[in-house]
Amino acid sequence: MKRADGRAFNELRPVKVTTDFVKFAEGSCLIECGDTKVLCCASIEDRTPPHVPEGEGWVTAEYSMLPRANRERSKRDVSKLKLSPRSAEIQRLVGRSLRAAVDMKKLGEHTITVDCDVIQGDGGTRTASVTGGFIALALACEKLVEEGVLASSPIRHYVTGVSAGIVDDTALLDLQYSEDSRAQVDLNCVMNEMGEIIELQGTGEGRAFTLDEQQELVRLCAKGCRELLAVQKAALKK
Repeated sequence: MKRADGRAFNELRPVKVTTDFVKFAEGSCLIECGDTKVLCCASIEDRTPPHVPEGEGWVTAEYSMLPRANRERSKRDVSKLKLSPRSAEIQRLVGRSLRAAVDMKKLGEHTITVDCDVIQGDGGTRTASVTGGFIALALACEKLVEEGVLASSPIRHYVTGVSAGIVDDTALLDLQYSEDSRAQVDLNCVMNEMGEIIELQGTGEGRAFTLDEQQELVRLCAKGCRELLAVQKAALKK
């Protein structure tokens, strides 16, 4: 099948990262994956939630989509007095993914909250939040080291996320909305820099899918994550 934007089946959308996008956050970036744009800001607090063991830190995330991030205006979560189920599920995914990147004992008794706000959504907002959220997190950890608060960065490894799916019985990498909205199968994958899977979310939205199809989608995601890793390292000048 021919993709709407002319990409190959295994090609990412153009990715652009602008670091230090926000003046006051300890770490921030604007990540643009095609027409999807997510602002990621990391904030540091010198305390931890009650459930965290003494001497260890914590990393968490919040996710929100601005009212006109999509084609039609959506209500703000605050107007509903609670997160939408979709936002709550996504921010748990982002939080789990980012925690996997950090040595909590090396972080010490600090909490880093990564806010991921979708300015414009065109598919793949949760995986863009993971990829951009990691950059903001890493920048915040660098700040702790630069200020002498930590002796070394608590980052254990990089974390990236990307989607793949089956559209018209064809496996595609990094779905934009026009593809995602009619996908027969949708899969989100988060990996570390060793190519190990941190999280895998696969759904047969239009039909069930086979193990072979799942593995094909995972291989596409692995390729995409390797390319996103290079983008992250360039943004962090590593």
